[in-house]
Amino acid sequence: MSDQKNVILAVVLCIGIIFGFQYFFPSPEIENQAAQNNEQAATNANGSTAPTPGTAGTAAVPSGTSAALPAMSREESLAKTPRIKINTPSLHGSIALKGARIDDLTLVNYREEVDPTSPEIKLFSPSGSPKPYYAEFGWSVGPETTVKLPNSNSIWTTTASELTTEKPLVLTWDNGEGLIFTRTYAVDDHFLFTVNQKVQNNTGNPVTLYPYGLISRTGMPETTGFYILHEGPIGVFNETLEEVDYDDLMEEGTRAQTSTGGWIGMTDKFWLAALIPDQATPSKSRFNHVAQGNRFQTDYVSQTGVTIPAGGSSDATNRLFAGAKEVHVLDNYEEEFGISRLELAIDWGWFYFLTKPIYFALEFLDAQIGNLGLAILALTVIIKLLLLPLAHKSYVSMTKMKKLQPEMVKLREQFGDDKQKLNQEMMALYKREKANPAAGCLPILLQIPIFFALYKVLFVTLLMRHQPFYGWITDLSAPDPTNLFELFGLIPWSPPEFMMIGALPILMGLSMYLQQKFNPQPADPVQAKIFLFMPIFFTFLLASFPAGLVIYWTWNNCLSIAQQWFIMKRMGVSVSGQSTKA
Repeated sequence: MSDQKNVILAVVLCIGIIFGFQYFFPSPEIENQAAQNNEQAATNANGSTAPTPGTAGTAAVPSGTSAALPAMSREESLAKTPRIKINTPSLHGSIALKGARIDDLTLVNYREEVDPTSPEIKLFSPSGSPKPYYAEFGWSVGPETTVKLPNSNSIWTTTASELTTEKPLVLTWDNGEGLIFTRTYAVDDHFLFTVNQKVQNNTGNPVTLYPYGLISRTGMPETTGFYILHEGPIGVFNETLEEVDYDDLMEEGTRAQTSTGGWIGMTDKFWLAALIPDQATPSKSRFNHVAQGNRFQTDYVSQTGVTIPAGGSSDATNRLFAGAKEVHVLDNYEEEFGISRLELAIDWGWFYFLTKPIYFALEFLDAQIGNLGLAILALTVIIKLLLLPLAHKSYVSMTKMKKLQPEMVKLREQFGDDKQKLNQEMMALYKREKANPAAGCLPILLQIPIFFALYKVLFVTLLMRHQPFYGWITDLSAPDPTNLFELFGLIPWSPPEFMMIGALPILMGLSMYLQQKFNPQPADPVQAKIFLFMPIFFTFLLASFPAGLVIYWTWNNCLSIAQQWFIMKRMGVSVSGQSTKA
C-alpha cells in the first residue's frame, strides 16, 4: 500500500459497485402467471391445505387443487363469506367463518401515503381477491388415520360479533361423527394472535391429531429488489436464520426443516407474517411453491401428536405475528414468549452488533429532538466525535501527502522511466518528511462497518417511514421530490426517471466534489478522471435513495470537509497543497 489514494479509490469504487449494481442492473422481474388473481389452493385428502405429518424426510406437499376462483376485487371477496370483525388499537379486519381463516388485516397506524387520510396498509387479503394472502390453522392426521376434519370450506359458528383485545373469539365446528372442534382467537394491543385449538372427543375411541399452521400468498409480491434487504420466505430453525428468495423457491419447489422452537413466515421490507409453533414441541416447517396459480406457502406441522381420549378433550396453542416490524414489539415478544430469534425478522445485516445499537441511539435522539432528520444530523456528529482520533490520524496523513505532492510530481518527472529508482526516492522522501502513506488506511477501513450499519438502520427499519424533515422533504424514506431538470417545478414536464435529480442529491454531489479537493490528487491521469467523475456518478445514484440517507451522506461530507480544513490550516497547507507558512 504505497499510495493512500489507491486505498481511498478502492473504497469509493467498492461503495459505488455495491450501490450501483442494483441501480443500473436491477433483478429481473418474474412475470406472474395470468392466474395470479385466482387462488389455486392445494388440498390434501381431508380438504385441508396443511402438510401431512408422519412422512419421511420433509412435510408432504399437498396433493390436488381446488377449482380456480373467479377474479374479484378485495371488497367483493370480503363480502362473499360471513365474517367476524377484528378491531384493535393496531389492527382492523375480519376472520372468515368459512375456513376460519385470518384473511383480512389492515394496519391501523400505517398508511399507504404520507397523507394521514390515505388507506391503511393492507396486509392480508382473502381468496379470490387480486393477491390472496392469509393465515390458517387446523389439524391434520397420520397416514393411517381417517377422521373428518375441518378444512377451508368448513363453516364455523359463533355467538360473537367482534374480536377485540378484551373479547376473544370462540368458533365451533362439529364433524357430525363425535368430534367437536373449538378454536379460540385472542389478540393483543399490537400484532400477536394466540390461537387455541380444542377438540372434544365424544366417540368411543381415542384420536391423535397434529396441529398445523400455514401462511399462503398468491402471486409475486412487490419488492424493493435491493440485495441488502431480504424480502420473502423467512424462518428461524434450531436457532439459525434461514432466508429464501421468491425466485429461488420457484426453482426449488420445496425446502423443509425440522426443529424445536423458532418460527416461519414471509417478510416484506416493513411488514411480517410469521407462524410461531409451540416452542417446546418439535415440528416440521416448510417453504413451498405451487406453480399452478403461482402460490407461495410457509407452513409447519407438529411432530408430536395430541391424543384426545374417548369422552375427553385436548388442546394445542400456537401463535401468529401479523403486522409491522417494530423493534421493541418484536423484542418484547421474543422475551415474553421465548420465541427463538424473532428479532432477526428485521434484516440487521452483517454488522448486527453495530446496527442495533445505532438504531436505539437514533431512536433516542429522535425522541429527544422531535425530528428524525435532526436526529440523523446529531447522530452523525456523535459518530464523528467517537471516531475523531482515528479520523484525525487519517486526515493528518492525507494532509502530509498533499503537502508532499509537488515534490512527488517532480520525482515522477525526474525518474518516470526508472521505476526502481522512483520507488527508492519516494521512500526516502517519506522517511525524511516522516510521512507514512499507509497511516490512513486502517482508520478508513474501521469506519466502513459503521457507515454500512447506519445506512442499514436508515434503510430497513420503520424509523424514517413517512417522517418529515423541513421544507419540501415531507417523507425522509422517499427520494427528494424536486427535480433539477424541471427547474424545481418551474417547467411542467416529466423527464425520464434517470433525470430525476433533486436538490439534496445535488448538494451531496457538491459536498463530495469539495471533499475531493481537500485530498491528495492522484498523479495518474486515469485515476484523476475517475475521481472527477465520482461526484457526478453518486449524484445520479443517490437521486433515487431515501432523502434521509442523502441528508446523512451530505452532512457527513460537510463535517469531514470542516475537520480536514482545520487540520490543514494547523499544518500550514492550502487546498492546492502549497505551504501557507512563511
